[in-house]
Amino acid sequence: MQERIVKPYSGWLMLVAVIVAALAGLVLLVAGIARADSGNGLAGTVMILLGLFLMLDAFVALFGFMPVPPNMARVLLLFGEYRGSVRESGFFWVNPFYSKRKISLRVRNFETGSEPSPSPEPQGTSSNLGQGVAAALSKLKKSRTLGKPTKVNDRDGNPIEISAVVVWKVVDTFEAMFEVDDYEDYVAVQSEAALRNLASRYPYDSHDHEVSLRGSPDEVAEQLRQDIQARLQKAGVEVLEARISYLAYAPEIAAAMLQRQQAQAIVAARTRIVDGAVGMVEMALQRLAEDQVIELDEERKAAMVSNLLVVLCADRHPQPVLNTGTIYH
Repeated sequence: MQERIVKPYSGWLMLVAVIVAALAGLVLLVAGIARADSGNGLAGTVMILLGLFLMLDAFVALFGFMPVPPNMARVLLLFGEYRGSVRESGFFWVNPFYSKRKISLRVRNFETGSEPSPSPEPQGTSSNLGQGVAAALSKLKKSRTLGKPTKVNDRDGNPIEISAVVVWKVVDTFEAMFEVDDYEDYVAVQSEAALRNLASRYPYDSHDHEVSLRGSPDEVAEQLRQDIQARLQKAGVEVLEARISYLAYAPEIAAAMLQRQQAQAIVAARTRIVDGAVGMVEMALQRLAEDQVIELDEERKAAMVSNLLVVLCADRHPQPVLNTGTIYH
């Protein structure tokens, strides 16, 4: 079965009809009682019964009124059989015997790792209420606790902590209501599973232009959205966005990984410095030869290259040494 959209009757027209039926039933009831007192018992009885029927019919019809706020829907059931869903907002009337279940079509979001927690018990509620009443009160309003990052190993086996924010909404009321037990809990659990699977497929960081969790946020976010959407296909839910909100190494290896990142940064910086220094030395030797400023043998060239590299690659300012002799002494 699939979602079936129904067009209910206007609630305002039916409200007028119910009021007219109730007034007509009241008038017939009063008139029937008066007719019965005047001696016409049969006509009075018929009028009384007709008036009671109209009043009872108006009373039963009151249960068919159904307000639908914007971005909300009602799933209609008739003795357990699915009859359709109402997505249009407004004031409507349906079969009074329909069971009308509310479901939200609004955009919702949550952070992985968070858990639903009931709201505090309302003030004035006695502590000796039955368990069923207390449970019903606790479900009136739910909130979510702050999420704890999920600890998982990345592709390289490094333990990391990761969390993601998932933005979603219901697009098929039938599947959301009847294909899964609790679609909100289903979304949370499947999103957590998809995040764990994604984190184990990519490295935390990469320096060779490979897709990584830290270096490729857009690619990883799109892949996470697709993974979650594939898992929620049967729940009637559309994932609008899924993005990593927290990413860090686990505390037990954070210090070691920080040292490794610092070492990699130092090596990368030194590599760039050496490349630049070699180019400058090469340019200096070439200019000296072209301008014929001085002629150096291979040994003196090697000494000059060594001195220039020391000056250019040193991590502190070099101390100059003056040679008061000749170039060879």
